[in-house]
Amino acid sequence: MRAAAPPGRIWAMAIVSRGFQGRRRSSEHRLPPGQYETRDFPVLSAGPTPRVDRDAWRFSVVTEGGERRSWTWPQLMALPAERPVVDLHCVTKWSKFGTAWQGVSLDMLLADVETEAEFALVHAYGGYTTNVPLKDLLDGQAWIAYGYDGRDLTPEHGGPARLLVPHLYLWKSAKWVRGIELMVRDSPGFWESAGYHDYGDPWREQRYQGD
Repeated sequence: MRAAAPPGRIWAMAIVSRGFQGRRRSSEHRLPPGQYETRDFPVLSAGPTPRVDRDAWRFSVVTEGGERRSWTWPQLMALPAERPVVDLHCVTKWSKFGTAWQGVSLDMLLADVETEAEFALVHAYGGYTTNVPLKDLLDGQAWIAYGYDGRDLTPEHGGPARLLVPHLYLWKSAKWVRGIELMVRDSPGFWESAGYHDYGDPWREQRYQGD
């Protein structure tokens, strides 16, 4: 299977993920069960904040067969940018509406990757990991984000770059991302090994195993 980008994509424009329900809808219809809206952007991390120099930053995709593709920071910056505007939903029950990002679509980064994998294990600087089905990283659903609200992404929010998968709980949007490992079989990441849900759909309240 080729993880290919859909044809006819228009770059560098505002796009809408499944987590964004439309400007004309009231906030209550954009709020998943058990969530509350906040205008803040809380900072929650599993450990110390890594400080990653852009000159040393690398992002790699490794297939189930061990083939690797890597990008330096200048190479990432040379790719077409998208500016998604999405709602965020944290497992700790806050939601933030209409967040504006800048980054590179995973469709672009995975376009030429040959794989039969159905799962991905996301790796971050600092050792954090999280698992995501590969299909949830494609079709305009996920980005490697390096800008937020018109500015460079700060380390506290995952800078220089983080994964952004807004239709899942925010722990899936790994901060300080450094790579994606493609896998034939699913494997739990950091929080999933501690009892969090393997998938994490906010609309089904999939916070913990068994939800």
